[in-house]
Amino acid sequence: KLFFTDYGNAAKVERCDMDGMNRTWIVDSKIEQPTALALDLINKYVYWVDIYLDSVEVVDYQGRKRHMIIKGRQIRHLCGLAVFENYLYTVNTDNLSILRINRYNGTDVQSLARLDNAKEIRVYQKRAQTAVRSHACEVDPYGMPGGCSHICLLSSNYKARTCRCRTGFVLGSDGRSCK
Repeated sequence: KLFFTDYGNAAKVERCDMDGMNRTWIVDSKIEQPTALALDLINKYVYWVDIYLDSVEVVDYQGRKRHMIIKGRQIRHLCGLAVFENYLYTVNTDNLSILRINRYNGTDVQSLARLDNAKEIRVYQKRAQTAVRSHACEVDPYGMPGGCSHICLLSSNYKARTCRCRTGFVLGSDGRSCK
């Protein structure tokens, strides 16, 4: 799945298949400007920062179990969000600090370091990386991902795929080659 935020005409957090199909709103109320998003891949939770509401909230992949992690002035102007173990990590653009927030109850907010011009944060740790199983976009014997001549996108599950073409090309009737 692909998870993303939108705060155009109607603010929301959404998900869809990797090929863009099955687009679903998972949060569409009491939300104003969701800007940063992080996933708990193990427990299947979506965390987001709303910079207008000065809040960090969480919901499960289906849009249920929504609750506030933290709200208020101490977390104004956040950008970027990452989750690892018991904490959320984010960047406060007011003072360019990296914040650590307890993701279960919003307590224990700590400023860890200052970084000039930081706008995003990621956690890279071996335990945070999921194992990759074989999937429909693996390279075939001819060097083509999923048998697609240009772009292979996973679809509704890891066994299904959709082929797409680069700009200026049209997908052939075989659903794989681009012309």
